[in-house]
Amino acid sequence: MGKQKGDGTRSKSRPSSSSLAASLLPPGASTVGFGGYLGSSKIDTSSSSSVEGGAPSLDVDAEVALHLKRLGRKDPTTKLKALTSLSSLFKQRPGEEIVQIVPRWTFEYRRLLLDYNQEVRRATHETMTSLVTILRKGLAPHLKSLMGPWWFSQFDPIPEVSQAARRSLEVVFPAQEKRLEALALCISEIFLYLDENLKLTPQSMSDKATPLDEMEEIHKRVIASSLVAAAGLTDVLLGTTQNDELKNADADQRLNSKARAKLLSHAEQMFSSHKYFLEFLKSKNPDVRSATYSILASFIKHIPQVFNEGNMKTLSAAILGAFNEKDASCHSTMWDMILLFSRNIPEGWSHCNVEKVVLNRFWHFLSGGCYGSQQISYPVLVLFLDSIPSKAAIGEQFVFKFFKHLWEGRNTVQALAADGLALFKAFKECFLWVLYHPTRYSVGEDGFSLPSCLLNDVLVGLLWHDYIALVAPKNQQQTSSEQSACSTESSTSVPHERSTIMLNTNLRSHIQELGKCIVAILLDISSKDIDLLNAFCTSVLKDCLDIFQQGEYLPGFSVNVQRIADFFLLLDELALPKGETWPLCCLAGPMVANSFQAIKSLDSPDAVKLLSTLVKIFGPSTIVSYLNIHHGEQDINSSANEGVTESKAITFLHIFRNEFVPWCLNGQKRSCSSKLDLLIDLIQDEYLSDQWCSIIGYATHVENYSMDGINTSIIDNNIEILSFLIEKVRKRIDNKKPGVEGKKGSLSEHWQHKLLDKAAVVVACHSCLSPSHAHFLRAVLGGSTENDQSCFLSGEAIKCMFSGTLRCLVELLHMSSFEWARTSCSLLFCAEFDESIQMLDSSFSDKLEMARAALQVLEGGIFCLRTLDEDCRLVPSLLAALFIIDWECIMASEGALDVEFLGTDVDTGSPISGNVSFDHQQEWVIDKLAFGKELHAFRCGITSSFWGSLSACRRLQIGSILAQVLRFCIFETNGFRANRTSFLCGKWALDMLNIVCQDNNELQNILDQLLCEDRSWPLWVKPLHNDAKMPAIVQLQETPLASNELRHHNFVVFVDKLICSLGFSRVIGGFNTETPIFSEVVSTEPIPSSVSYSRAWLAAEVLCTWHWPGGSTLTSFLPSLSKFAENLASPGENIVFSILKLLLDGSLVSGASCEWISFNAWTLSYDEVENIQDPFLRSLMSLLWTLIMKDKVWGECESLAILTHVLDKLYASTPVDRACLRILPYVLCVIIPRLLSESCISHEPCKDASLISLKEDLLHKNILSWLETALSFPPFACGETGPDVLEWIQVVVSCFPLSVSGGMGELTVEFSNDVYPEKTLLLNLFRRQQCDDDASLISSTASADDGTFSSLPVQMTLAKLTAVSIGYCWQEFAVGDWNFVLAQSLKWMKLLVLSMEEAAENIDDVATKYTANKKSELFLKELDAAIQAIDSLQISICTTALVIYSVFSKLFEVEQACMNEVLQSLLHFKDEMMEGILRIFFATAVTEAIAGSLGEEASSIIALSRSSYRHFWELVAVSVRKSPSHVRIKAMQSMELWGLSKGPVSSLYAILFSPKPNSSLQLAAYSLLTTEPVCQLSIFKHKDSEGIVTTDEGTVMPHNFESTSEESYDLRDEVSCLIQQPAAQLLQMDLLSPDRVNVFLAWALLLSNLHSLPTSSSARQTLIQYIQDFVTSTILDCIFQHIPLKVGSNNMKKKEAELPVEVSKAANFAKQVITSSSMLSSVESLWPIGSEQMASLAGSIYGLMIHVLPAYVRNWFTSLRDRSLSSSIEFFTKTWCSPTLLSDELSQVKEAVIADENFSVAVNKSSYEIIATYKKEETGMDLVIRLSSSYPLRPVDVECTRSLGISEVKQRKWLLSLSAFVRSQNGAIAEAIRIWKSNFDKEFQGVEECPICYSIIHTANHSLPRLACKTCKHKFHSACLYKWFSTSHKSTCPLCQTPF
Repeated sequence: MGKQKGDGTRSKSRPSSSSLAASLLPPGASTVGFGGYLGSSKIDTSSSSSVEGGAPSLDVDAEVALHLKRLGRKDPTTKLKALTSLSSLFKQRPGEEIVQIVPRWTFEYRRLLLDYNQEVRRATHETMTSLVTILRKGLAPHLKSLMGPWWFSQFDPIPEVSQAARRSLEVVFPAQEKRLEALALCISEIFLYLDENLKLTPQSMSDKATPLDEMEEIHKRVIASSLVAAAGLTDVLLGTTQNDELKNADADQRLNSKARAKLLSHAEQMFSSHKYFLEFLKSKNPDVRSATYSILASFIKHIPQVFNEGNMKTLSAAILGAFNEKDASCHSTMWDMILLFSRNIPEGWSHCNVEKVVLNRFWHFLSGGCYGSQQISYPVLVLFLDSIPSKAAIGEQFVFKFFKHLWEGRNTVQALAADGLALFKAFKECFLWVLYHPTRYSVGEDGFSLPSCLLNDVLVGLLWHDYIALVAPKNQQQTSSEQSACSTESSTSVPHERSTIMLNTNLRSHIQELGKCIVAILLDISSKDIDLLNAFCTSVLKDCLDIFQQGEYLPGFSVNVQRIADFFLLLDELALPKGETWPLCCLAGPMVANSFQAIKSLDSPDAVKLLSTLVKIFGPSTIVSYLNIHHGEQDINSSANEGVTESKAITFLHIFRNEFVPWCLNGQKRSCSSKLDLLIDLIQDEYLSDQWCSIIGYATHVENYSMDGINTSIIDNNIEILSFLIEKVRKRIDNKKPGVEGKKGSLSEHWQHKLLDKAAVVVACHSCLSPSHAHFLRAVLGGSTENDQSCFLSGEAIKCMFSGTLRCLVELLHMSSFEWARTSCSLLFCAEFDESIQMLDSSFSDKLEMARAALQVLEGGIFCLRTLDEDCRLVPSLLAALFIIDWECIMASEGALDVEFLGTDVDTGSPISGNVSFDHQQEWVIDKLAFGKELHAFRCGITSSFWGSLSACRRLQIGSILAQVLRFCIFETNGFRANRTSFLCGKWALDMLNIVCQDNNELQNILDQLLCEDRSWPLWVKPLHNDAKMPAIVQLQETPLASNELRHHNFVVFVDKLICSLGFSRVIGGFNTETPIFSEVVSTEPIPSSVSYSRAWLAAEVLCTWHWPGGSTLTSFLPSLSKFAENLASPGENIVFSILKLLLDGSLVSGASCEWISFNAWTLSYDEVENIQDPFLRSLMSLLWTLIMKDKVWGECESLAILTHVLDKLYASTPVDRACLRILPYVLCVIIPRLLSESCISHEPCKDASLISLKEDLLHKNILSWLETALSFPPFACGETGPDVLEWIQVVVSCFPLSVSGGMGELTVEFSNDVYPEKTLLLNLFRRQQCDDDASLISSTASADDGTFSSLPVQMTLAKLTAVSIGYCWQEFAVGDWNFVLAQSLKWMKLLVLSMEEAAENIDDVATKYTANKKSELFLKELDAAIQAIDSLQISICTTALVIYSVFSKLFEVEQACMNEVLQSLLHFKDEMMEGILRIFFATAVTEAIAGSLGEEASSIIALSRSSYRHFWELVAVSVRKSPSHVRIKAMQSMELWGLSKGPVSSLYAILFSPKPNSSLQLAAYSLLTTEPVCQLSIFKHKDSEGIVTTDEGTVMPHNFESTSEESYDLRDEVSCLIQQPAAQLLQMDLLSPDRVNVFLAWALLLSNLHSLPTSSSARQTLIQYIQDFVTSTILDCIFQHIPLKVGSNNMKKKEAELPVEVSKAANFAKQVITSSSMLSSVESLWPIGSEQMASLAGSIYGLMIHVLPAYVRNWFTSLRDRSLSSSIEFFTKTWCSPTLLSDELSQVKEAVIADENFSVAVNKSSYEIIATYKKEETGMDLVIRLSSSYPLRPVDVECTRSLGISEVKQRKWLLSLSAFVRSQNGAIAEAIRIWKSNFDKEFQGVEECPICYSIIHTANHSLPRLACKTCKHKFHSACLYKWFSTSHKSTCPLCQTPF
């Protein structure tokens, strides 16, 4: 049983002695004594309790007796329950029954009051309350036996317990009189009980069950409570009343004489029997000692007769010697005892050795700070002094020792504030008491000498010297305060910084209170004895003079002076308001007169501050008057007739000018700042002008010089001091008190002076500006903040000063290494620039320092610029200079400085030119960059309110200067950093516009200046600012100069930055529809203005530029333009249409060479558009495709408007505009699909009749017209293919769009056949081009001798016409039509097949010629030439043929169900075309494989050659994936017969792992490698060939695949090199790198093929064994790098929607692949490569891996060291993978394992258990296989639950055998059980198990033990024996140890 909280110790709040009733009374009676008595007076209180009745009980006595018996238990809980039950029973039982148990209860009550547990004691009193509530008067017979413990319990040290006891007593005796009578009645019993308690010892109270320490605490509590109870009873019954109302109480209310005599008798008997309680004073327990002090004080007060001659000597020594009590909790009762003894029994002092017993202990008590009871002890010290008999105080020595020890006991640092206040109050009271009662402490001497000694030794010697921290010259030690502080600091354990703060704070507080104490004493003395005050002042003045004379040689001089100043401040606070004059007359005045010369000779800031303090307190004139008296100067410069006031003023000014001004302005010393403060404090309002003139005249010395002959050296000596002085004046003005605005000196205008103007102009304009000069100018200028309006200069001086500042900045720019920066200097000079200010011929370092000083001036006076006139150009020049220098430094820091600043082409005026060393150049660069950082910080810190306060004109001037500088910077910067410069200029321009532009008009004006024309800008479109109808014209240059093109690109980078940041609407549109950049909110509607800011020409220029460094039209410009067009309010004629018209006009000018025939309009994309060479046409198509097709911003209305405009251009000339005719197909291929779509997204629906009619006229009528025109030309077969034929047929084809759409794996061709009524004419046009003899078509076209049109363009046109004819007219096709289409398409494919295969053969020859060791650049050139030999137009024709094939395949699938006989007859064409596609695919694959054998660079050339034909290869890849198996076999056989150096499988791997991958081709290669027939060849090497053979039965198998189990299998190099990479290399790969992707794809291939192998095949087992032995499991660590599981938390507990995207995708794909056993879906979703896609693939690999390689994953999982990671992985597996695996495993066991008469299997799916029973004749066993919920990560548990007739050894062998099978099996559990069952069968057939693995059938290769030992004849598995030999390092038999 442990100690209960709060027990065993006395509470400090427990009442004792006469104050015992504080905790015994109800609220509001806190000052009342015990039992409602204050002394002997009664106070009314009452309390009531309700009695609750209850039903009678049949067996009350037995139940109560049971609970009373439980009270004797040791367990406090049992006691508490019993007391609670008794309390409840007492409330329920009638009083007649309860009264019977009172005797028993009394016994238990007395025992429970001594219980150790406070809760038990409290519950005891609550039960007592319930008891007495019922009994009331029935308690009378038992009152005397209860009253003793009852009274004792009132003084329990725990307040809650004593309060409960009080409540129980008040229930019986609610009135105070009744309680008094009850106490008087039971005096004997109470004293008897208390006396018995006092006689107790821990041994006599000992209980074997109670620990000794608890018993000792109980004993101390009983003794203390008994003593306090006795004292309390004495105080209550014998105490004298203090209540006037109770003085006249009746006699019957007072204690009768008999009871009083009985009380005195028992008290005296107790006093004597316990030896005067002296033994208790020796107790180590403070509660006992405190209680003893209480009872002794009570006896001294009420029973003094017990102190007689016999015991007085002993008792006086014990009582008066109690000062050695060191426990602060006892000091209150100790002081009560000592004071009562000194007053009531004064003769007791004579019975002891006062010096030894009392005073020595008292001095230690005081020196020890009263041992912590300062707030208790200090207030009674004056009472103690008063109570000491005069005979005991031995002369004056007692007084001095008293104050000495009292002062030593203070704690200046760690003491509480209340303790310090108590000390100083006590010290003051005691000092004044002793001072006014000197005779009390004089023994045979004159008492009147004591006050003066007391004043000198105590007030001055102790208090004053300690206050000013004066070090005594004799011992040179620290003052007592400092000693105390140091000792406390050394003993404290607080950290250093915190400790220092605490020390300083507490020490300052102590010193402050000490000063107040001294002042309070002096004030009291001054009112009673002025002579004593004069004596004190004399001593103080002597100390002050001595301090100033010793000066800095005096230790602590600074502290001394500071304390003196603080003392005068206290006098000002406490004495002067009361009208006291002695502080000035007796202290301040004489001290200044005596010490002024000493102070002047010192260089002490503190001494000067003291003078300032005196001046502030008493006034300048008053303090200076004492100096006048001292100097003896009575009437200086005054006549006899002048009045006294004027004489004083002249004297004051004379002393100020001749004494203070030279002294305070004399040199740079430590006290300079303090002297300046003093100088300002000495300035009086009425003398301000004269005094300020004296100061400025002395400091500058310029009043006698003219501006022409002035030299800055005249004022340089005092310039810094003058700066500080003006700053202090400014601070004084800023801190002026409210209501003094009109007072002299409260405004800066009052301090202006012409001498000050002259000095500022001299410094700014006629000197090399230095930091000290800058400091002075900042001081006089002001304006560093918006609220700083104090300027000490006139307007003209300000203008001159800023001119000098501009000169310094311009000189620095002149030294720049950048041409644009030096040129900008000419823009900064203005009319106001003072031409008399000459450029100084100084070094670069000097000019940099001058610029830094000028920057400091601007920083300190930026807001003063607003005071200059509006027409002053200095303001914009200065502010623009800040921007320019900032930009120049930024450009230098960006690295351009390396080339330009330190280059050889620097001007001769450059600071670097000449013979300057490179090291000096580097130093200058570093210094300049540091200056640039300072300037940048200042410029960025200028507030927006400052810029807003400038006028629009000034802001425009700034913008104009900066715009010119930016343009020059962009155009004139060359070199490799020119692009970076343009980007920086864009950034700078944005910053500048954001600052100087407050509305849209200002922004557009500056933008116009930024974007105006230059010789290299613009190149394509020229703006016409004066022509409203034609804002721009096309300007075409044949070949722009390289320099102009570079400048142009640089400027486009700049423009792009502006557009991206400001928005399209601001820069191009000229108005604001986006978030404003200005400080105020700008309307989002276009601002009405007479000037148009529209810049369509700028948009066209950027579009035509197309690419620029760091950006392009597609990536940045077009998205902004599209968003802008979408937000336009009107779809009509707007700026976007203007852009389009400009581009169309440019296309017409340069479009004569454009050929639409090679343009792939059916898969229109940015890639196709980018292939257009003409810049205008390319820009036009990108704009149309973005707005109409991609973003669908424009709808039917806009498309019709565009078509109308183009047709107007087409028919503008007769017959048509040929250039427009060439461009028309480009426009139509974008517009027609939009016009034919079912829903047009437009701003205004075009559903009215007029627009429908317009659409009919524009669209269908023109298409009919174009068809008729095309039909009018002869067919191609005639050989008359002029330009018009191809152009018109191209127009017709563009009117019949096809859409090739879909993803990478599912491209489809969309078409319609019901839209056009013109399809009959289209069909006629198609049939017109057919020819019976296709050769005549080719020969006739090829023989054309005009040289304009070759065979391929005609075939391309025919191919496109054929494709659209199928798409729109296929239902009208006859057999001949189909034959022509398919035959022609097949021939087009074969042409490309032949070209590509020829290229492959050429590359193979080149590779054979140049082996890997001899390859050179010549090889790469020949390789590139071979691949470039394939004509791009051939690929385009084949692309169209593939589209035709796709259309045909789709129609075939749709019509196959309808048994269309026409299409069925054409099936052979489909297979032939598919074979051609596969041959194309294998041709490019083998080409890359051959090139790849010679290096990655060669392979990259082949891969990159495919990038220009992305759509073609997508069509090829989709067709390859859909190819049937028999066509694949045929294509591969053809490739085998081809005889190249690489086979088909190697070719597929080359595509899959290409260094420049093509996602569609990669997917096709993966699909072939994982499906029949290639999957059987994709993993293992085959010695004969990579090809396949067809058996007689038609099945397909690889060569040598069905081999014996003994044959070894080798992985292909392409796979093994990836999956066997080192672990470190795998983990260090970038997560999205191609290498990581290839590793994952290799594992996907491996796992897919492994799963496809038969379970019992040797190839599968060999592959599994290979993976376990040679492949590191690091791949699993890589997998979970892509699945971001939260380590340490099961984040899979969240819902799927709340999971991270990567985790969710990985989990879903893992679950899917386990179910489907196919990874194709995850590989399909892999591209484009991203974190989510890689996570999906990682999840798929993990899912299939734990499905086919569970043991491999389990071994990796168990090796994980990170528990939090393994926990997360286990939870992931258990949540997403294990349920499906478990269900699958159990189902396989149930279905695959066939039971027989010896073997049976049962499956329990709910508990994941498999019960296998094997029985053979009389033997058998039941084995339970338990699968964990996180299967297969956790091992499978195998347990034998029943065995019959099987020995324990054999049972253990079988158990180990099955465990080994199940745990090492990398397949299904069912297979493991089947093998284990076969193992048993073999054993029962007589086959012995292998002694190494205890199994008959090997767990890995399923072999039998065949290798026998020649000695012991035991047979072993070959694999087990090999492992034994390799691990044991010996070749002996494991059993007999003979050589094997």
